[in-house]
Amino acid sequence: MEVVVLLIKIIEAIIFVYLGIASVYFFIYAFAGIFPIRHKKEIKDGFNKFAILIPGYKEDTVIIDVAKDALLQDYPKDKFEVVVIADSFKESTLEELKKLSITLIEVSFEKSTKAKALTRAMDVLGDEYDVALILDADNLIEKDFTSKMNLAFNRGYKAVQGHRIAKNTNTAFAILDAVSEEVNNHIFRKGHRVLNMSCGLIGSGMAFDYKFFKTTMNNVFAVGGFDKELELKLSREKIMVEYLPHAYCLDEKVQDSGNFSNQRRRWLSAQVIYLRRYFFSGIYHLLAKGNLVFFDKMFQMLQPPRILLLGFVTLLTLVHGIFFILGESLFNTPFITFFNWLVVFCLVYFSFMLAVPRKFYNKETLKAVLTLPKGFILMFISLITIKGANKKFIHTQHGTVNDKS
Repeated sequence: MEVVVLLIKIIEAIIFVYLGIASVYFFIYAFAGIFPIRHKKEIKDGFNKFAILIPGYKEDTVIIDVAKDALLQDYPKDKFEVVVIADSFKESTLEELKKLSITLIEVSFEKSTKAKALTRAMDVLGDEYDVALILDADNLIEKDFTSKMNLAFNRGYKAVQGHRIAKNTNTAFAILDAVSEEVNNHIFRKGHRVLNMSCGLIGSGMAFDYKFFKTTMNNVFAVGGFDKELELKLSREKIMVEYLPHAYCLDEKVQDSGNFSNQRRRWLSAQVIYLRRYFFSGIYHLLAKGNLVFFDKMFQMLQPPRILLLGFVTLLTLVHGIFFILGESLFNTPFITFFNWLVVFCLVYFSFMLAVPRKFYNKETLKAVLTLPKGFILMFISLITIKGANKKFIHTQHGTVNDKS
């Protein structure tokens, strides 16, 4: 019996250290995120030539509107080109796309991935561009998005991430997804840049020096999570990713539990894969080359997803509180143990309070919060069923929402 109790205490201590470090990490960047970013001054002026690359896989329901929207940029018309990369589209969709003032590149792969589509498109396009701007097939961008990106490249950055926000909040899961994205924007993008760390990439609404991106993508072979592989490669080379909190890209949020599970399973799989691939490399680059930015990116792969952190910390703090109240002699839960968990609980919740935009403090969000236990369960199931998720592309269905809100 004593051996079992000791084993439980050891496991509990490991869990506490893991979740405690995660809570401190999130709090530091959440607090930093309330301050403004200090951007570089311009080192040149003029208009860079943009290739707006929109890869899509079976996105017939949304791609027409997205392509039309991308053409509306308040940027010199001869300085940007909208390129739709069509994988497995219907013939009727392709005919409609051909009527627009865009470049249409049809692709087909035995195993489709976003990375393959982008690489093939740039091979077809050639090298007459300065910047590659990446959108998803469901993304809408504000009319000044390209202009703001151009300003960042004139400041000397090679990689820039825009502010991706929700296009829709029409279901409880869409609201939770929207809140989750804003929390990530605050912590992994704005908070990081405030502390002069590299901004996290998010897969779309992002832009890169064209020649650099083309060369780099030739060595990216990700099935899912290509943005994470790209982010790690950039940070290893000490290339800072800039964040533009006022350059808005609207993204369709998942609206049901099925798409939520598929999306999170894909993300978790990518996280585990890149943690294995870059763990020791991250430690080496920190100790041997002083590359804190690369180590930080690797360290992020160790962190639990926010919904799991929130769920586990809440559950464990509640359990220890009950055990303490019922009597430490029976459950052997001294006050200091309960207090430690309470500190972690407060750090996590305070971090979320700092990171969630005020616009989400409303009745609809409160109702959506009631589905958090379901989201936690789905996320946990995704975690334990990620084996094989990286073998093929897991598609998230889009199409319910077609316009800017």
